Amino acid sequence: MTHPYLKIIAKNTFTLFNFVNVVLAVMVALVGSFKNMLFIFIAIANTLISIINGIRAQRTIDKLRLLSEKHPKILVNGTPTEVTPEEVKKGDILILTLGDQVMYDGVIKDGLIEVNEAFITGEQENIEKHPGDKITSGSFVVAGSAEAVVEHVMDDNFVTKLQHEASTIKNADSKLFKLMNNIVKYISYTLIPIGVLLLWARFRTESDTTTAVTSTVAALINMIPEGLILLTSSILALATIRLSRRKVLVQDLYAIETLARVDTICLDKTGTLTTGKMTVKDHEAYEKSFLTALAAILRSQTAKNATISALEQKFLKSAKFKATDDFPKVTDIIPFSSDRKYSGIRTKNATYLLGAIEFITDDKDMIKKVKQSSAGYRTLAVVRQSEGAILKQSAGASSHFDNGHGRVAGTEIPGRDRLTRCENDDCAPRTLRNGTSDCLLGIIRLEDEIRPTAKKIINYFYDNDIAIKIISGDDLPAVQQIAEKVGVKDLSGIDLSTDKKHDYKALVKDYSIFTRVTPSEKKELIKALRKQGSTVAMTGDGVNDILAMKEADASIAIGEGSDAARRASKFVLLDSGFESVPSIIDEGRQSINNLERSTSLFLAKTVYASLLAVLFVVLPLSYPFTPIKMSLLNFICIGFPGLILALEHNTARPKNLFLNNILTYSAPIGLTVTIAMLALSITSEILDFPHAELSTASVIITFIIDITLIYWISRPLNLLRTGLIALIIGIFLGGLFIPFFKNFFEFTSLTTPAFITAIAITAASLLIFTIIRIILTKLRSKLIHKLHF
Repeated sequence: MTHPYLKIIAKNTFTLFNFVNVVLAVMVALVGSFKNMLFIFIAIANTLISIINGIRAQRTIDKLRLLSEKHPKILVNGTPTEVTPEEVKKGDILILTLGDQVMYDGVIKDGLIEVNEAFITGEQENIEKHPGDKITSGSFVVAGSAEAVVEHVMDDNFVTKLQHEASTIKNADSKLFKLMNNIVKYISYTLIPIGVLLLWARFRTESDTTTAVTSTVAALINMIPEGLILLTSSILALATIRLSRRKVLVQDLYAIETLARVDTICLDKTGTLTTGKMTVKDHEAYEKSFLTALAAILRSQTAKNATISALEQKFLKSAKFKATDDFPKVTDIIPFSSDRKYSGIRTKNATYLLGAIEFITDDKDMIKKVKQSSAGYRTLAVVRQSEGAILKQSAGASSHFDNGHGRVAGTEIPGRDRLTRCENDDCAPRTLRNGTSDCLLGIIRLEDEIRPTAKKIINYFYDNDIAIKIISGDDLPAVQQIAEKVGVKDLSGIDLSTDKKHDYKALVKDYSIFTRVTPSEKKELIKALRKQGSTVAMTGDGVNDILAMKEADASIAIGEGSDAARRASKFVLLDSGFESVPSIIDEGRQSINNLERSTSLFLAKTVYASLLAVLFVVLPLSYPFTPIKMSLLNFICIGFPGLILALEHNTARPKNLFLNNILTYSAPIGLTVTIAMLALSITSEILDFPHAELSTASVIITFIIDITLIYWISRPLNLLRTGLIALIIGIFLGGLFIPFFKNFFEFTSLTTPAFITAIAITAASLLIFTIIRIILTKLRSKLIHKLHF
């Protein structure tokens, strides 16, 4: 059995509530009332179900994670070979390419890469790694490719040690998780002192030791909402298993709830609205060296992405575009980076860049010309820069290439005193930054392949009150064209490369489409949306999406995307089918909506059990409940209907009804049962009812009040809910009147005074419930606002 399974067993077995159950069971056993130990078997069943669900979900996750996990590549006899992470040994030659997350500490042997160490250092700057430089596990490759010698593996890695040394663990951002924790925390604080005081009070008022102990145990058992914890974990585990059948890997159980509450989804166009595949529509050559320069750039790029692959297919693998002209020797390679948005090469006298036109030149006329001729398409340009644009690295500085937008620090571009002519008079050189000149060699227009289901998915978001924001690194007209094709209604957009001083708070209010966005800008947009109160989901497939995905409330990675993006996400679409997203949201909404409703049942019991436990510490009255009867009541009025109602189809967006349900249902029912039990105990003391009659009457009254609660939360009634209420009533009547069950649960026939008392208190209780509910409903909005829930 693997470590995670042992952890699941330990987590569900060694709990405070299980400890309390064992102690209370021992107390009941010591007084010989073995029948009243039924609750311990329910606790055992709860624990086993939680363990089984947990292990089943974990096994599903483990299997899916194996399918989604990108295996590292190492050199085996000089051949790149995929292996499992566990097979990598110290001294192996690890192959690193664009999008890889570095899994092992090592040293670069050959090649040039840029890595982002934000997960380790918090710094978002990309760092170049040359032969001899160390790389650290936890970083991810954002540009280039390299071979590295592995120095540390598994537990010796820097990130692994860091995780072991961490003293705090970030809890899931889940309202349900926080509610469960708070209930457990507050009950834990009060359970032991109340138990001790209550036992002392029972011995003071009860002449029979067995009655004193069993009534104390009943009071404490009722305070524990263990069924709610079981129901929550079971429903989320079942949701995880159902999603796995749709090829969705859930990496955080409580993220299902978070995604269910999403009201804004941010889509990275590539891989979501589009399939991630691209084709070359056409190209225009303005200089005869266009194809040879393009071929040289493509051959230099060892890290492949969708764009490079499309260009290679068109210009390298097609005989029509085979380069025949001689080309100067390449002296340096500029790998593609999502920050720079271009790649390139350097020769002795020039620099050749391939990328978005506005990122490789400052020539406004040239930019305008390209944009006008390519509106609506993703367009790449090949530009040759004069020798003055070749970098001279300053002391201690990185050899990053500056694109004129201040995106990369630590470099200098010296000025020039002369201009370099282009190959013909049609390509007039223009003096640009620092005296350099650029020459446009040619452009390539590409088309994104739109997902066949994209329009249906967009309509789903609109139908379910989810706002759509598109965040892309592409050109604004191209993104708007695709957005229009898939049915996006709001096409208001902004190109963030046009101005670097952004008011992100205003941007997210005014626009729905953001283009030419850098990774850090994506993160700031997500942060601004969250600050305005939105619950935000972010989709992505590349390293440029990671910062934003980590910032979002819920993150969804495309299975075919980068290894680093998958690791950073809460959900992974293993079949890379974006059409699975509605299924995830629906699954989460069904689980959370129904759990919010079922919570009323569990919290009502906790409310009245806690109040009664405190009151009966100070009041010299007989406690009305016994463990055996409460076991039946808890099953038929709380656990069973809670489970059935939690499985109903309900895909409306959750409305944070926890406190609303407490004030509308749980508190009124809890107060009503408390008042009813006090009245019954006082009447029993006056009329001298036997304890058997008192406990029987108490269960009948509480059952009728509980049925009222089940009716209220089940409205509007349908066939399932009506059948559920009828079944519950039938089970209770069977326990009350069928001789075997009547004896087992220790029910007794009520005398006339006890029967009349039960009817009177029940009628009064229903009136009291209505009054309390009306009062709390009027106070509800003020209380919710005051408590900021």
